[in-house]
Amino acid sequence: MDLDTVRTFVAAADAGQFQEAATDLAVTQQAVSKRIATLERNLGVRLFTRTPRGAELTIDGQAFLPHARELLRVAERAVASVRTGRRPLRVDIIASRGAASGLMRGFHRAYPEIELDVVMLLDIETAVAAVRSGAIDASFRAVAAPGRPLPEDIDSVRVLDEPLQLLTGPAHALASARSVTLTELAGHRIWMPGIVPGTEWAAYYDDLVAEFGLTIEATGPNFGSDALLDTIADTPALATFMGGHTRLVWPAGHGLRRIPVTHPTPVYPHSLLWHRDNPHPALATLRAHLAATADGRDAAGTWTPDWTPARTPDGVPAR
Repeated sequence: MDLDTVRTFVAAADAGQFQEAATDLAVTQQAVSKRIATLERNLGVRLFTRTPRGAELTIDGQAFLPHARELLRVAERAVASVRTGRRPLRVDIIASRGAASGLMRGFHRAYPEIELDVVMLLDIETAVAAVRSGAIDASFRAVAAPGRPLPEDIDSVRVLDEPLQLLTGPAHALASARSVTLTELAGHRIWMPGIVPGTEWAAYYDDLVAEFGLTIEATGPNFGSDALLDTIADTPALATFMGGHTRLVWPAGHGLRRIPVTHPTPVYPHSLLWHRDNPHPALATLRAHLAATADGRDAAGTWTPDWTPARTPDGVPAR
């Protein structure tokens, strides 16, 4: 059913005259007459009776009027559901307990009137494709992977450098340390199950291994954070890296330790990605909020920028 004819019918019913309805709709009286005639032909009934005073609804017209109004209301709701600024802002945060989730919770507290849809996508290719297609409005990702530039229509800004911490069980050799350096971690087994080759976090840890000679093992299936914590608590030979902003709760009997890593502090570089032509007003609000509140950002690198590697007399970085 043509909504223009329905809209014209309602306007004529409200005005009681085709000429006044034409003025309200910014069309000619002839156009109003043609639309009403088309609607009557499609319905198989007469909707108006012409009178000296204008146009009066027939019994069929009176029966159809409330349904016509509802049709227009449904159409308006359908349009509003996808209209920029009136639909929720859709954001990908990777994981519910990670730093990006904390950033979005802070944004929601600051702007509770903005509706949000939060999704969790696995890899950066899926996230970028979703941003480009409009399936989501923004994604939190690490975009420092070498040789993998973002598409030209995707913008990004670094919003948070999240320091990594070492997570150990109570019997680990480093469990009593107040802090550890990356050099001290050489030779210790750091277990990171679930690292998928080709993902941005795989590139991140490859970078750390190459620079500091760490031993990072990604063996075994990823059964989630609870299984990871159980294994670390019970295995003295294993430790793992944990984001400093990651929120986890474990049983008191586990005795797990979160130990700061220093000299340098490895940081996980969180960036916000969005399509440069996305007009959603809440996206601009989110970007401004992150610019004002998310601290600890650096323009490049995966560890704190004030660190300079030791060098041999020949100028070669020392390991």
